[in-house]
Amino acid sequence: MNIEHIFNNNRQWIAEKLNKDPEYFKKLASEQNPEILYIGCSDSRVTTGDLMGIEPGDMFVHRNIANMVSNTDLSAMSVINYAINNLKVKHVVICGHYNCGGVKAAMQAEDMGILNPWLRNIRDVYRLHKDELNAITDEEQKYNRLVELNVQEQCVNLIKTAEVQKALRHQQITVHGWVFDIHTGHIIDMKIDFNKILKDIMEIYRLE
Repeated sequence: MNIEHIFNNNRQWIAEKLNKDPEYFKKLASEQNPEILYIGCSDSRVTTGDLMGIEPGDMFVHRNIANMVSNTDLSAMSVINYAINNLKVKHVVICGHYNCGGVKAAMQAEDMGILNPWLRNIRDVYRLHKDELNAITDEEQKYNRLVELNVQEQCVNLIKTAEVQKALRHQQITVHGWVFDIHTGHIIDMKIDFNKILKDIMEIYRLE
């Protein structure tokens, strides 16, 4: 990629925005009021704004390998805290994607060096759903199902956080689990039944 090409594209984008609205950047610089916190994968093929057709300022974004929500990840926890407590977002989306390299790496019995602690979180998801996953004989289908289950478990991890627990009691907030089908471009809403999943354990995590 020619880096100078990026700056040319930037100038063209600025011109297009100003042509539609001369006050565009003045408005953009004034404040941000996103209603969505999006937690997605760092994969270069998954660009949040493009696939949703939204504008800058519409969504607060955090990305990492395999769209994880780990309580030991200070970056993710800080983003969640700020989005809920300061920005007062109404929706939190965790979006995985098929063909996820992080999920695929976690399925391999291979020493990945510095990535090992991170991938272990995904392997824990496999452990929780081992019976279902091991019953799938087609490797591609198993891979895709682990992507979906990883989204589900990261949503559960999100709901366990103090910020979301308090927001569920005192604010209007909804957690969503999505998967981006990289083969078709479609976003799939997994319509996860969190009440069913958390029914027997929620009393452990619920905060007053």
